[in-house]
Amino acid sequence: MGSLENGVPLKRAPLLRSGSSNRGDRHPFLHRPRSRFTRFFARFLLFEKVDYLQWICTIAVFLFVIILFQAFLPGSVLEKSGDSVEEMEPSSGNWMFLKDMDGLDFGEGIRFEPSKLLDKFQREAIEANSSSVSSRPGVRSGVRKPQLALVLADLLVEPEQLLIVSVALSLQEIGYEIQVYSLEDGPAHVVWRNIGLPATILRTINKQEIVIDWLNYDGILLNSLETRDVLSCLMHEPFKSLPVLWTIHERSLATRLRQYVSNGQTQIVNSWKDAFNRATVVVFPNYVLPMMYSIFDVGNYFVIPGSPAEAWEADNFLALYNWDDLRKSMGFGSDDFLVALVGSQFSYSGLLMEHALILQALLPLFTIFPSDNSSNSHLKVSILSGNSASNYSAAVEAIALNLGYPRGSMKHVGIDGDVNSFLSTADLVIYGSFLEEQSFPEILIRSMCFGKTIIAPDLAIIRKYVDDRVNGYLFPKENIGALTQILLQAVSKGKLSPLTRNIASIGKGPARNLMVSETIEGYTSLLENVLKFPSEVAHPRDVSAIHPQLKHEWQWHLFKEITDAKYLNRTARSCSFLEKVEELWNHTHKENSSASTADEAFSYRDWNEEKAIEMINARRRREEEEMKDRTDQPRGTWEEVYRNAKRADRSRNDLHERDDRELERTGQPLCIYEPYFGEGTWPFLHHSSLYRGIGLSTKGRRPGADDVDAPSRLPILSNPYYRDVLGEYGAFFALANRIDRIHKNAWIGFQSWRATARKASLSKIAENALLNAIQSQRHGDTLYFWVRMDKDPRNKLQQDFWSFCDAINAGNCRYAVSEALRHMYGIRPDWDSLPPMPVDGDTWSVMHSWVLPTRSFVEFAMFSRMFVDALDTEMYNEHHQSGRCYLSLSKDRHCYSRVLELLVNVWAYHSARRMVYMNPETGAMQEQHKLKSRRGHMWVRWFSYTTLKSMDEDLAEEADSDHPTQRWLWPSTGEVFWQGVYERERNLRHREKEKRKQQSRDKMHRMRMRVRQKVIGKYVKPPPEETGYGNSTTISSTAQQ
Repeated sequence: MGSLENGVPLKRAPLLRSGSSNRGDRHPFLHRPRSRFTRFFARFLLFEKVDYLQWICTIAVFLFVIILFQAFLPGSVLEKSGDSVEEMEPSSGNWMFLKDMDGLDFGEGIRFEPSKLLDKFQREAIEANSSSVSSRPGVRSGVRKPQLALVLADLLVEPEQLLIVSVALSLQEIGYEIQVYSLEDGPAHVVWRNIGLPATILRTINKQEIVIDWLNYDGILLNSLETRDVLSCLMHEPFKSLPVLWTIHERSLATRLRQYVSNGQTQIVNSWKDAFNRATVVVFPNYVLPMMYSIFDVGNYFVIPGSPAEAWEADNFLALYNWDDLRKSMGFGSDDFLVALVGSQFSYSGLLMEHALILQALLPLFTIFPSDNSSNSHLKVSILSGNSASNYSAAVEAIALNLGYPRGSMKHVGIDGDVNSFLSTADLVIYGSFLEEQSFPEILIRSMCFGKTIIAPDLAIIRKYVDDRVNGYLFPKENIGALTQILLQAVSKGKLSPLTRNIASIGKGPARNLMVSETIEGYTSLLENVLKFPSEVAHPRDVSAIHPQLKHEWQWHLFKEITDAKYLNRTARSCSFLEKVEELWNHTHKENSSASTADEAFSYRDWNEEKAIEMINARRRREEEEMKDRTDQPRGTWEEVYRNAKRADRSRNDLHERDDRELERTGQPLCIYEPYFGEGTWPFLHHSSLYRGIGLSTKGRRPGADDVDAPSRLPILSNPYYRDVLGEYGAFFALANRIDRIHKNAWIGFQSWRATARKASLSKIAENALLNAIQSQRHGDTLYFWVRMDKDPRNKLQQDFWSFCDAINAGNCRYAVSEALRHMYGIRPDWDSLPPMPVDGDTWSVMHSWVLPTRSFVEFAMFSRMFVDALDTEMYNEHHQSGRCYLSLSKDRHCYSRVLELLVNVWAYHSARRMVYMNPETGAMQEQHKLKSRRGHMWVRWFSYTTLKSMDEDLAEEADSDHPTQRWLWPSTGEVFWQGVYERERNLRHREKEKRKQQSRDKMHRMRMRVRQKVIGKYVKPPPEETGYGNSTTISSTAQQ
């Protein structure tokens, strides 16, 4: 119990509580406790000390209420068949969604329990504990702080801005680094600047203009519905798996959902549903909003109660209006005593019964208030509940008249009316709902901020923040008679008693900061459960490390210095935003419908003409085929037909028109490839002829760009597991596989899109300097790189090579590399050496941004294939089954990709290549780890081309000859070639040649040995006959005879 001088201490309850297993089939997040009306009413009538007259009055009121239910309310509340929807009247237009839920009985409540999220958190905690006892436990180096991105809709001065500023300060206190982004500028920009978190303005019209590498952050916090465009960017790879916490305060979208469905605007509903599904957790500030947005719930809803909105509303209202003027406008006199009866924001079937009991308890109060000549009492009772246009007003007025209330002393005010004016003019506020709610009622917070004395039943959530007779009055909910006694003590001579006024003044201060600690602890606990930090990230401190001033008060003082603060209604802004979304959707829908209409018109108008053209073409083709059949055509062998068909296919694929960049690329000495995965990386890719993209996934390729399709060149990349594990090395292997078919340049380079996002990519000056160095052969066979390890954000402690590798790989980098080299070279099991990477003041390459001669790159790919195969052999089983490997502290689909990021340094150093760092801005070059200083430190024999080539051929011979049936990665990462393959192909060609020769010899032999038939006789051609008539010839012959 707090003292009057020190205020009221705020008691807290744990945030994450196990949910009940009893849930409705229709709404799995709802829980309905059993009705307690029977126990309450029996205890009230039988066990409480009430006189006979009061008992008779209670029975009469009860019977009269039953009659009113039948007469006034829409639908009978006594007919429980089917649990009619009409039994529950929404409190305002914002509660129309409750029509879809079943009716509520007296004393019955609706509970929201994030059961799926809680089960997920518990399951992940168990998995984390089980992984910590593995054979190779991970080590957290903690070399950098956890990074959070906070995205706001605007920088206006409003209660949501105050809430997120208070949360950000507390998170910063326990070790988070926060980068603030906002879609619009505003007067609150100075607040963020003063606390050391300047906001970056994202001036954007659509999501394509948001160019941010979200992978730099361990988590993303979105605030407001208006940040949906940012969430749309996070729906694409590689940002798809980032944890996102989306806080929603607005109710405007929920009230429009029914309109969207009735108008057939399913595309808008589906787009919002996709946005809600993308968020890892959707956070609401109260327990009503998740019910309003239940249509989008997929088990990712969470409630963190607490908001300064009620206190903010009260302060702004009191600063604008005068109490006397408000009383006159409300129709009350200065001598009137106004009692405000408020309750739950739901209007359920038992609410009228509760109000009737409260009105009966208020009846003795009329005896101490004088009446004027017109029999009008100065005691006024107003009930805030339901809709002003509903039949509820007639029902409660009839109850008041039946109880004996003077006419005009009772008034019903709908919750859709001016609630602030209603509360500010009241002298006493009574909470008349007996429902066990999950958070402190917002209407009571606003009443206390208005400086009003509150009287409420001793519900658990109210007892948590209200101490009886300290900052409010509490009465047992089973004893309505106690309420009458409290009222008689609170009112003295028609005014509030001094004790009551003191209670109101005491309660006003804590009410302004009510539930601050719940909000701070809620966000801290939620982030702790959702975020999974890499090994190089230091774990944030416990919530107990937050300063008490940050933990128990909203940061009101930061906003008092803003002179141009204009409070804008967030509801109006949200509605304006939704109207823009609807207008964009209607415009797109109109274009699609007009296009389809035009297509239909075209098809009907030109159908006959198109049909005639097709008939003419068919007749022409038939005639040409008939003419072909009549002409002699040379016949060839099947081999020639097959060869011609393949040549035609290749020519058809090469008929595409080449753009200028592709033509320029063929004549330059260097081509830099940019590996990428997903649409989210497109804004960071270059479009000049020096660069060429290589997509790790066929689906995420840029349309119309001359990018290389890596999965088509290396089918193993179609497997999502190896695409994620290999990362950029998937692009390396895809290009090295028969490289002469895709890469025609003497030098080859790579640049990560993340280097472009970090503004560490090559400038035009650096590009020209690199090309000049290559063409002049200034350094010979050299590895040029421009992203250095000592400038990497992960290496703020300036660690050496192997220490840095351990820091980003859970302390197991050295062990993994040693085991991979041992397996790769076939060394004895007790070998644990590492290639030395000396500390000589120079730096190393990171982020896959370097250039090599093409021939050297092929050699590096040959070494990398064997090294990756050794890593895969060691880690595949555990990582593929459980998603965990000892190179990460949590589930990580990339596993050993961070080891591969540094592998090029090991190969270049120990294969005696020059290593030259080039400044990406100026192009200045500086050789690192000079060859003279490496003598005695390099493992040249291990990394020489002869050794690697012999090992590669041994693996190729094993894959080609033995045909192993077990899983083996190496043959799938590139070309399998050894000397035996060449000899086998040569022998095959020789055998085919000898076979053809033998066939020719056999044919000649058959021709020579063929039995020839002797000539039967000679044919003598008769002489030609003389010309002339037959008679003359005969006569001549006779004459001669």
